[in-house]
Amino acid sequence: MGLNRGAEGSVIDTFRLTAEEAAGLLERGEVTATELHRAYLDAAAARNDELNAYLCTVEDGAAGASGLPIAFKDVVSTKGVETTAGSKILAGYRPVFDATVAARCKDAGLSLLGKTNMDEFAMGSSTENSAYGPTHNPWDPTRVPGGSSGGSTAAVAAGLAPWALGSDTGGSIKQPAALCGVVGLRPTYGTVSRYGIVAFASSLDQIGPVTKTVRDCARLYEIIAGRDPCDTTTVELPEPVAVPEAEDLKGVRIGVPKELNEAEGIEPGVSEQVERALETARALGAEIGECRLPRSVEYGLPCYYLIAPSEASSNLARYDGVRYGLRSTPNGDVRAMYDRTRHDGFGDEPKRRIMLGTYALSAGYYEAFYGQAQRVRTMIRDEHAAAFEQFDLLVSPTSPTVAFELGARTANPLAMYAADLLTIPSNLAGLPGLSIPCGLSEGLPVGLQLIGRQFSENLLFRAGHALERALDFDYVPERYR
Repeated sequence: MGLNRGAEGSVIDTFRLTAEEAAGLLERGEVTATELHRAYLDAAAARNDELNAYLCTVEDGAAGASGLPIAFKDVVSTKGVETTAGSKILAGYRPVFDATVAARCKDAGLSLLGKTNMDEFAMGSSTENSAYGPTHNPWDPTRVPGGSSGGSTAAVAAGLAPWALGSDTGGSIKQPAALCGVVGLRPTYGTVSRYGIVAFASSLDQIGPVTKTVRDCARLYEIIAGRDPCDTTTVELPEPVAVPEAEDLKGVRIGVPKELNEAEGIEPGVSEQVERALETARALGAEIGECRLPRSVEYGLPCYYLIAPSEASSNLARYDGVRYGLRSTPNGDVRAMYDRTRHDGFGDEPKRRIMLGTYALSAGYYEAFYGQAQRVRTMIRDEHAAAFEQFDLLVSPTSPTVAFELGARTANPLAMYAADLLTIPSNLAGLPGLSIPCGLSEGLPVGLQLIGRQFSENLLFRAGHALERALDFDYVPERYR
């Protein structure tokens, strides 16, 4: 399984092939870009029925390409290729332009394999909210892959893509990367363009890489990052992206936030693997100490679930059946058409968040809810800044639990929201975060979250790479070995 033939009969093992190794095959002429693209499409044909990682694949995606194939979360606009954001309300929508990140990947010679499944409008923590059915975890198909970028992380974990793009609002790259045993980066807010990305919460959304290794993550980040004239929130990177080489952590000060590592609901097996990773970091030369983020953890979740739904209610107002996507037309009445289109097109979770957000922004409640949440957000940012006066990186579990069973939390939205408890605070502060696999609990991957100052991606890559090599996690799901 996962094996295909390249030039002169060479074997393409899509399970174990990293993006860096695949690039080496291309450079040495052992495979062509078309053969590599075909190998991943064949892998998708063999396993996607079970996993539902892809919503669509692109057969001619390698035409004119000279580099590696890549998968995009279906929130990334792709010219002529259906872009649904996992929602019925955008069924059949084919953008007439590429998002900036898609254009940059194309300029780098990457070929589009397909669009990956996701929670509708990126609203969820399990990829069960997709209008096109849930994605299944490659380590155990009875369990969720995390969300909302579960399709991208499942595709990379199952060898259906060498790397992929996801989007992260409250933890939607980091958390599914942890549950699927792959590497995921949520970049510093503003370092990657949001132009052409289907918006959820504009002050939080960021596109980032999903890969097998930290070195691959750095390479993909280098392709997509940087200022974009089409997105005024973007900035130039303060330094070039450095693909990590170092294998030690000498001189790196790592803080262990007590509240992020002892939060209610963290499974014992998760804590054990994170503690093992910290011991490994100490053996690699890192200085490790405890710090505190009490208000960030206490208020992060309620703060996020006021800001994100408020911004979502504004962003999703554009889906009215007039310009693109689904249109329901009862009795020729315009207002009835609006109502019916949004009733039929949106799933339960977008409706829930639209109602929450509309209430929070309504006259008489704006300052009490949205305005107050923004002040709390500033407090969370300041609390992180204080921690970084003592430490270079902060470390915690990425997710409180390993992958949970499909359907286990769908009837309890509050339990589902808690899946992002540990990733939300740093996201609210606009900070970069890297999740790497650090071991197994109950036979399922555990993720280690590394949080840095703004624009500290190179340090995250260095630390993540050193830990990755020392921990020696086998990223191929056990059922495929």
